[in-house]
This record gives sequence, C-alpha cells and structure tokens, in this order.
Amino acid sequence: MKKTLVILALITGIFTGYAQEDETVKRSNVQEFTPSKLLKKGQWDIKFFNSLYTQTKQTGGGTGESFDIDRQNFFTNTTEIYTGVSNNSRINIGFVFQVRANNYGGQNALSVFNFENNGVDSRSGLTTIAPSIRVQPFASIPNFSFTSSLYLPVFKDEAVPAYLDKRSTFWETKFFYDKTFGGGDWQIFTEADFGFNFGESQADADPLTENSGERFANNSLFLPLSAFLSYFPSSKSTIFVNAQQAFLVDLGNNFEQNYTQLGFGGKYQLTNVLNVEASYGKFIRGNNFQGLGQTFSIGLRALL
Repeated sequence: MKKTLVILALITGIFTGYAQEDETVKRSNVQEFTPSKLLKKGQWDIKFFNSLYTQTKQTGGGTGESFDIDRQNFFTNTTEIYTGVSNNSRINIGFVFQVRANNYGGQNALSVFNFENNGVDSRSGLTTIAPSIRVQPFASIPNFSFTSSLYLPVFKDEAVPAYLDKRSTFWETKFFYDKTFGGGDWQIFTEADFGFNFGESQADADPLTENSGERFANNSLFLPLSAFLSYFPSSKSTIFVNAQQAFLVDLGNNFEQNYTQLGFGGKYQLTNVLNVEASYGKFIRGNNFQGLGQTFSIGLRALL
C-alpha cells in the first residue's frame, strides 16, 4: 500500500502546476498532434510504429545485478487507427493490433526480421488486438486526455520454450498532458499509464498445453511514468529526450519488476499528411529478471 501511495503521488505531481496553454498560434502536425490532442469529427489518425529491442544483459532474480546472456531479439509492430466521432472533438474511437517476432540463442539482431516460427528459438505472428477510446474530459484543458484500450491475446497458446507475448487480457489507460513554452520552441509532454494484466496464474498453467512463461505478468499492475522534452528547430521538425520509470506491481502472481529507461529521438513532417519518427532507448537499470538492452524505433503517421 505504501508503494502504491508513493506512485500515485508521483503521478499527481506530473499533472500539477501547469497553466492553460495559449493555442492562438497555428502549429504544424508535428507540434500540434501529440497524444494529448484529439481528432476532429471525421478526421483519421493512422500510425505504424516499429520497435526492435535487443539485449545481451539481464538482471538476476530479485536483484539489480546484471549478467551476460546470449543475444535475444524482440520486434514489435503496433498499428493504431483512430477517428473523431464527436462534434466537440473530445471523443475518438479506434483499434490497435500488434505483430511480434522474437528469437533467442545469440542470433543476430536483424535476424528477427525473418519472422521464423519454429517454437524453439524463434516465434512470430499477430499477438493482440484492442478496441480503444480516447477522451478529453475537460474542455478547459484541451491538452489533457486519456486513452483506454483492452488488449486481447489472439495467438495460439503453445507449450514451447520460446516466448512470444504476454498471455494476458490487458486493460491499459494512459493519461497525457503537454505544454508548449519558450515562444513555441519547446514542449514538455508527460504520460502516466495504468495497465492491469488479467489471466491464469503462471503456477496454474498446464505444462503439456500452455506456455507458463507467457503468464509471468498475470494478476499484476503495470505503471510506467514517462516524460518527453522536445525542441522545435523548425515548424516541421522536433528533437526530444525522454525518460521512463516503470513498475510491475504484484496483485497475486508473486512477481514484481521495475526498470528505468532513457532515450532520444526526432520527428519530421514529410507532407501535410505524413510524419516520420525515429527514436532510441536504453534500459539503464532494472530489477528481477529485467533485460538491460536497447530499443530502436521508427514510425510513420498519417493524419487525414
């Protein structure tokens, strides 16, 4: 309970003390359409985001001490499609799905793009689908919003050694706020997530038909807190640095975890419709079987 109160206090601090933003100046899509900003009725937002996480170090069980492991690679493609449905631009609905490819045993990081699926050291496929809704709850704070999504696992449950994705029904709600300052040249963006993992416990998995390793997070609360500081060299481009602290809190599965990640990246508006984004992230610390690898990401976003 004490840990939960501390986390809630941190989240409250993130969103406290901001003044209402002056939006009288017209901004580009890169500047305007952060996750805090909702779409107008009939407008569409389509995003393809690709991340490659690769690791050769991991912490031990119950400790923060790291040790070397054979390289492991995890690729995730996340596709998000949203549209505005309200006349006041305060409700969006959408759909999210994810495709993953993982491999193990020291393979080259780029080998994951072979999308092999032998069940032993390589697995791939469509893993989750999620209906989603975005809401701007307060008309007086246009850059505060939340997105709530229900991720449903759709991949086959197999009693194989290779891990593909969490075998969880995952209900995630993300809270967003951003503020532009410094004459429009700077922006701070904050995010706080609450993710609940539901499902059969790892101990109850049938070793003959079910993958117990994919149930490690069931019956837990996932709490990442993130902040991004962006600078706009021009109206069509931005560079940013970011930090994230995340907690996996035990709600009955006898497993907890946490990590700290730092990163940087940039965005560029290619056309009036298309934006491109690239970023890099590094896990600098962790606890209890947390990987200490690197993430390379690239995304393409269309605002129609």
